[in-house]
Amino acid sequence: MAGKLLRQIKSPTNKISHNTVYSHALVKFQSSFSVPEAYSFVSCNSKTTSYSKNEGLDFELLFNGYELGNPYFVNRVVSTCAKLGDLYLGKQVHSTIIKLGFNCSVFIGSALVDMYCKCGKIIDARQLFYEMPEKNVVTWNSLFSGYCHMRFYDSAVELFTKMRKAGFYPTPSTISTILGLCSQSDLGELGVQVHGLGIKTGNCSNVVAGTTLIDMYAKCFSVEESRKVFDQMPEKNVITWSSMVSVYAQSHQPDEAIFIAKKMRSMGVKLNEVVKEGLESNKYLVATLLTMYSECESSEDFYKMCPTISMDDQISWNSVIAGFSRLGNGNEVLDWFIRMRQACIPIDFFTFANVLRATGILSALSEGKQIHALIYKTGYASDVYVQNALISMYSRCGAITDSKQVFSSIKEPDVVSWNSLISGYSQNGYGEEAVELFEKMRGTGIKPNHTTFLSVLSACSHVGFLEKGVQYFNLMRRGDSIDHPSLEHYACMVDLFSRAGHLEEAETFVNSMPIVPGPSVYKALLSACRFHGNVDIAMRSAKSLLELCPNDPATYVLLSSILAQGGHWVDAADVRSLMRERAVENNPGCSWIEVSRRGSVSSFGGVVGS
Repeated sequence: MAGKLLRQIKSPTNKISHNTVYSHALVKFQSSFSVPEAYSFVSCNSKTTSYSKNEGLDFELLFNGYELGNPYFVNRVVSTCAKLGDLYLGKQVHSTIIKLGFNCSVFIGSALVDMYCKCGKIIDARQLFYEMPEKNVVTWNSLFSGYCHMRFYDSAVELFTKMRKAGFYPTPSTISTILGLCSQSDLGELGVQVHGLGIKTGNCSNVVAGTTLIDMYAKCFSVEESRKVFDQMPEKNVITWSSMVSVYAQSHQPDEAIFIAKKMRSMGVKLNEVVKEGLESNKYLVATLLTMYSECESSEDFYKMCPTISMDDQISWNSVIAGFSRLGNGNEVLDWFIRMRQACIPIDFFTFANVLRATGILSALSEGKQIHALIYKTGYASDVYVQNALISMYSRCGAITDSKQVFSSIKEPDVVSWNSLISGYSQNGYGEEAVELFEKMRGTGIKPNHTTFLSVLSACSHVGFLEKGVQYFNLMRRGDSIDHPSLEHYACMVDLFSRAGHLEEAETFVNSMPIVPGPSVYKALLSACRFHGNVDIAMRSAKSLLELCPNDPATYVLLSSILAQGGHWVDAADVRSLMRERAVENNPGCSWIEVSRRGSVSSFGGVVGS
């Protein structure tokens, strides 16, 4: 195709306009290679390189005959040489430009400087730069970027100083490049001066320059300074958010990284490949991303990421195990733990805590006891973090006596230790013991938190301690807790009133809440209505609940059951019909048992598990 086009150009009897040549080349080569416009023209020129070597391609004839006076076309040809890194072709074009007198054009001269820089000929670029009779900011930026790319940092700083003395103000591209240089060379003071210059010229409001500032302050000063720049940026893109996540991850601050990542996701911005590049070399970033995905219950992203990780250190293994634990996949946790042991990767308290949580999820008491024995063997039996996990594991497995024994072995129980056993008592039907332990905890001076009150209120509800429950709830409202009452605590109070048969008081309590009632509050009230057969309160509760969760099948099923129980068969059928009209599907529940060892979990009516 290129040969045919050249023959048309050289033929004096077959003259065509320069626009025809340009458009013809683009269309034909785009259809041949299916690539973007700019690169299609590059492809055309790269194809003609062989002709220049073998058939003597005449650039002078090409330019002179059909592109004379069109510097834009010539500039495009030079730019394509730069993008290809084709020095041979670039020099041919340069010589033709000199012959045709285009070398006086500042635009073409700037493109040539850029071309030599990108082809690695920084000396040629520098010579051409100083020979140019006229320069613009693009010219300066071209050589400056070349110096930075070739890591001639001293020359780059010197050139930047000359640029300012020559009266040229930096563009966002200049600011971004010089800040990148400051980050790589630890030139913090220069970075601060450039920041000031950027503010003065209005270039720091640019998202690219702002993102580079984040990196510069993090590497040359502190993460706090970097965060200030991030918070002050009027506009942020995915790279900006990703950069801030990376900064926290690299400074070993995973909690802050997760906070930023969660906020990023809540605003509809997804982590891009900028963050995912180089995962194998940044174990802290791996841990942060896996933690974020698992805490956000983004199991799809978590599963996609696992195969990309280089599992060669403890941090990577712990991140994967902890992620599966948070996602509630106990079988995967135990499988990865076995593989970690087989790979001879050291295990620590963090590993044990997450594996114990997984055994608790599976109610795998046998595996839990084996891990407990390994904890003694590896010397972590006195680690309070591991001891707390053991208390929770035994409680979830129904072995409350073992939980109490582990608690008794702790020299200085912390708030998590107390919470674990109180919660264990509550979940296993030992409500009175839970209340007694709570009172004992208050006597030690340890201040209860959100989880403590949630457990003791639940215990009061199950054993019918209405007055005690109200007393404890008022303690929270008076500030005797680390936290103020949340929706979960209000739901517990509704359940407490309802189980005691005080449905009217429960409804009044809901209507007087200082915060907007959530689904858990109305569900607690609706469930109590079924037990006590109160259709009126059930209808009001269901109405509020369906406004919040119109696609929750449990609400329809529960309300239909309450109506049928009260003899309102037509209304019950109408609720079922409404459920079908709204295409709300009810997923049937099942019970499961562990038949033998872990990994063979069966349910009534089917098999669940690996």
